Amino acid sequence: MLRRWRFKRSGTSFKLHLPESERDVLRSLFVQLRQLVTEPPDASDERVRRLYPTAYPDDPERDGEYRRFMHEELVASRLAAIDVVEGTLDGSQLTESQAMAWMRSVNSVRLVLGTLLDVSEADDFAEIDPDDPEAPHRALYGYLSALLEEIVAALH
Repeated sequence: MLRRWRFKRSGTSFKLHLPESERDVLRSLFVQLRQLVTEPPDASDERVRRLYPTAYPDDPERDGEYRRFMHEELVASRLAAIDVVEGTLDGSQLTESQAMAWMRSVNSVRLVLGTLLDVSEADDFAEIDPDDPEAPHRALYGYLSALLEEIVAALH
Protein backbone atom coordinates (compact mmCIF):
# COMPACT_ATOMS: atom_id res chain seq x y z
CA MET A 1 0.00 0.00 0.00
CA LEU A 2 1.35 3.39 -0.97
CA ARG A 3 1.49 5.68 2.05
CA ARG A 4 0.65 9.30 1.39
CA TRP A 5 2.81 11.86 3.16
CA ARG A 6 1.33 14.65 5.26
CA PHE A 7 4.45 16.61 6.03
CA LYS A 8 7.67 16.79 4.04
CA ARG A 9 10.64 19.01 3.30
CA SER A 10 10.67 20.92 0.03
CA GLY A 11 13.94 22.77 -0.28
CA THR A 12 14.13 25.23 2.60
CA SER A 13 10.44 25.01 3.42
CA PHE A 14 8.00 22.27 4.35
CA LYS A 15 4.90 21.09 2.58
CA LEU A 16 1.79 20.29 4.56
CA HIS A 17 -0.72 17.95 2.94
CA LEU A 18 -3.60 17.15 5.27
CA PRO A 19 -7.13 16.19 4.32
CA GLU A 20 -9.75 18.58 5.67
CA SER A 21 -11.01 15.95 8.11
CA GLU A 22 -7.55 15.73 9.70
CA ARG A 23 -7.27 19.51 9.84
CA ASP A 24 -10.62 19.61 11.66
CA VAL A 25 -9.47 17.04 14.21
CA LEU A 26 -6.20 18.90 14.79
CA ARG A 27 -8.02 22.22 15.06
CA SER A 28 -10.20 20.78 17.83
CA LEU A 29 -7.21 19.24 19.60
CA PHE A 30 -5.26 22.51 19.60
CA VAL A 31 -8.26 24.40 21.00
CA GLN A 32 -8.38 21.84 23.81
CA LEU A 33 -4.62 22.06 24.33
CA ARG A 34 -4.79 25.86 24.56
CA GLN A 35 -7.53 25.57 27.19
CA LEU A 36 -5.50 23.04 29.16
CA VAL A 37 -2.31 25.13 29.01
CA THR A 38 -4.05 28.31 30.14
CA GLU A 39 -5.78 26.71 33.14
CA PRO A 40 -4.23 27.46 36.53
CA PRO A 41 -1.54 24.89 37.31
CA ASP A 42 -2.75 21.84 39.21
CA ALA A 43 -0.09 19.25 40.00
CA SER A 44 -2.77 16.60 40.54
CA ASP A 45 -4.16 17.01 37.00
CA GLU A 46 -3.01 13.90 35.14
CA ARG A 47 -3.39 15.66 31.79
CA VAL A 48 -0.52 18.06 32.51
CA ARG A 49 1.82 15.61 34.22
CA ARG A 50 3.91 15.16 31.07
CA LEU A 51 3.58 18.78 29.91
CA TYR A 52 5.17 20.08 33.09
CA PRO A 53 7.27 17.24 34.48
CA THR A 54 8.90 17.42 37.86
CA ALA A 55 12.37 18.95 37.61
CA TYR A 56 13.51 17.85 41.07
CA PRO A 57 11.60 14.69 42.04
CA ASP A 58 13.55 14.24 45.27
CA ASP A 59 13.39 17.87 46.39
CA PRO A 60 9.85 19.33 46.57
CA GLU A 61 11.14 22.72 47.69
CA ARG A 62 13.51 23.10 44.73
CA ASP A 63 10.85 21.73 42.41
CA GLY A 64 8.33 24.29 43.66
CA GLU A 65 10.86 27.07 43.12
CA TYR A 66 11.58 25.80 39.60
CA ARG A 67 7.86 25.75 38.81
CA ARG A 68 7.38 29.31 40.13
CA PHE A 69 10.17 30.60 37.90
CA MET A 70 9.61 28.50 34.79
CA HIS A 71 5.88 27.80 34.55
CA GLU A 72 4.89 31.08 32.90
CA GLU A 73 7.73 30.78 30.39
CA LEU A 74 6.69 27.24 29.52
CA VAL A 75 3.07 28.32 29.14
CA ALA A 76 4.07 31.25 26.90
CA SER A 77 6.22 28.99 24.75
CA ARG A 78 3.43 26.43 24.34
CA LEU A 79 0.87 29.13 23.53
CA ALA A 80 3.17 30.71 20.95
CA ALA A 81 3.59 27.32 19.25
CA ILE A 82 -0.18 26.73 19.29
CA ASP A 83 -0.70 30.21 17.76
CA VAL A 84 1.65 29.30 14.90
CA VAL A 85 -0.06 25.97 14.27
CA GLU A 86 -3.54 27.47 14.34
CA GLY A 87 -2.39 30.23 12.00
CA THR A 88 -0.91 27.77 9.49
CA LEU A 89 -3.34 24.88 9.83
CA ASP A 90 -5.20 25.72 6.63
CA GLY A 91 -2.02 26.39 4.65
CA SER A 92 0.14 24.11 2.57
CA GLN A 93 3.63 25.48 3.15
CA LEU A 94 5.60 26.17 6.33
CA THR A 95 8.89 27.74 7.29
CA GLU A 96 11.33 25.82 9.47
CA SER A 97 10.30 27.77 12.59
CA GLN A 98 6.64 27.02 11.84
CA ALA A 99 7.49 23.33 11.36
CA MET A 100 9.22 23.38 14.76
CA ALA A 101 6.06 24.86 16.31
CA TRP A 102 4.06 22.06 14.72
CA MET A 103 6.44 19.51 16.20
CA ARG A 104 6.15 21.00 19.70
CA SER A 105 2.36 21.31 19.57
CA VAL A 106 1.67 17.87 18.11
CA ASN A 107 4.00 16.39 20.69
CA SER A 108 2.22 18.27 23.50
CA VAL A 109 -1.17 16.88 22.48
CA ARG A 110 0.37 13.43 22.13
CA LEU A 111 1.91 13.67 25.62
CA VAL A 112 -1.42 14.63 27.18
CA LEU A 113 -3.28 11.84 25.41
CA GLY A 114 -0.53 9.32 26.15
CA THR A 115 -0.69 10.19 29.85
CA LEU A 116 -4.46 9.72 29.91
CA LEU A 117 -4.11 6.36 28.13
CA ASP A 118 -1.18 5.36 30.35
CA VAL A 119 0.86 4.54 27.23
CA SER A 120 4.02 2.50 27.60
CA GLU A 121 6.75 1.32 25.22
CA ALA A 122 5.04 -2.07 25.08
CA ASP A 123 1.82 -0.68 23.56
CA ASP A 124 1.20 -1.52 19.91
CA PHE A 125 -0.92 1.02 18.08
CA ALA A 126 -0.81 -0.87 14.78
CA GLU A 127 -3.37 -3.34 16.13
CA ILE A 128 -6.19 -1.71 18.06
CA ASP A 129 -9.04 -3.82 19.36
CA PRO A 130 -12.23 -2.20 18.02
CA ASP A 131 -14.09 -3.42 21.12
CA ASP A 132 -11.71 -1.54 23.42
CA PRO A 133 -13.62 1.43 24.86
CA GLU A 134 -10.42 3.49 24.41
CA ALA A 135 -10.05 2.45 20.75
CA PRO A 136 -10.84 5.92 19.31
CA HIS A 137 -8.34 7.57 21.66
CA ARG A 138 -5.72 4.91 20.96
CA ALA A 139 -6.21 5.41 17.22
CA LEU A 140 -5.83 9.16 17.69
CA TYR A 141 -2.63 8.61 19.67
CA GLY A 142 -1.32 6.40 16.85
CA TYR A 143 -2.18 9.08 14.29
CA LEU A 144 -0.46 11.81 16.31
CA SER A 145 2.61 9.59 16.72
CA ALA A 146 2.79 9.00 12.96
CA LEU A 147 2.33 12.71 12.22
CA LEU A 148 5.02 13.61 14.74
CA GLU A 149 7.34 11.05 13.18
CA GLU A 150 6.83 12.65 9.74
CA ILE A 151 7.50 16.12 11.13
CA VAL A 152 10.68 15.03 12.91
CA ALA A 153 11.91 13.18 9.79
CA ALA A 154 11.27 16.24 7.62
CA LEU A 155 13.12 18.50 10.04
CA HIS A 156 16.23 16.31 9.97
